[in-house]
Amino acid sequence: MNSRVTLGLAGLFLFGAIITGYWGLTLSRQPAPEPVAQSTIGAALANAQSPVEDPTRHPVVVLVNDVAPFAPITAADIALEQLRTVPAGSLTSLDQAIGRTPWRALTAGSWLNDESFEAGSKLSRMIRPDERALAVAVDEVVNIGGQLTPGDYVDVLLFLRMDTLNPQPTAQLVVPALRVLGVGEQLGLTNDGQPSSPARNADEKLKLDQSRATARTVLLAVPEKLVSRLMLATQAGVLRLAVRSADEKRLARYWAGDSNSAASLANANRELLQFSQLAMTGPAKPVATSPGVAPRKPSVEIIRGNEITQQTP
Repeated sequence: MNSRVTLGLAGLFLFGAIITGYWGLTLSRQPAPEPVAQSTIGAALANAQSPVEDPTRHPVVVLVNDVAPFAPITAADIALEQLRTVPAGSLTSLDQAIGRTPWRALTAGSWLNDESFEAGSKLSRMIRPDERALAVAVDEVVNIGGQLTPGDYVDVLLFLRMDTLNPQPTAQLVVPALRVLGVGEQLGLTNDGQPSSPARNADEKLKLDQSRATARTVLLAVPEKLVSRLMLATQAGVLRLAVRSADEKRLARYWAGDSNSAASLANANRELLQFSQLAMTGPAKPVATSPGVAPRKPSVEIIRGNEITQQTP
């Protein structure tokens, strides 16, 4: 009985082995998938993942690392970014920047142009050829309570105390409508529209705001022909800065290329008043004489030899 069961199981296993072998042989003879179909699918996926080039965007060379002065720019320091609006004069090819040496420190994130490789400090690139940058000492009152901001326009007022040369205290407008270049360590925009002292994070911005509020100097853009007048005013008396309204659009006209140096000079000369006029003093009064005493008539002294006579004309 046991031998019959054993023979039956052996036959069953043999039959299963034959079925399994036949199935494996059949599967191995199936044709492999054509590689052309796979390559077609891969190309379709690649086309779907690659972005379509936007014709409205243009390449601009942008720094990805800070570059120290007099250090040649390498390929690792720059990259091309596609921008819709291309800054005027910006470089559009990496070859235009690689190997060039800047004269000043360049910060990461700024776009490059030919002015990036020209000599000159940030302050010298904030004024035009017919302007001069002049620093004026200020305190909390002169600094308008720390509210002055680069880009504001101010009138410079002069106050003279009474002394031997100035019998009456006087005040007058010395130079009108001067552009504020910087307050303390905070500077405005350069002539290429870039910030001179950009804040990289909130902490640096807070530090700049604090230095502006406690500044002891203010940088002014002064027309060349008015520099000597402002210099004399700083030594003659006490200065005050009066902020002009932003509704005058002076800063917008400046960035549009309007130059009002000649008009500022003419207005300053026209509005400059004499100290006696500002003191509102009248004409000199005649010397009072004692009552009953006739005023002395003028006489001429005539000398004839040893004789001296007085004659009244």
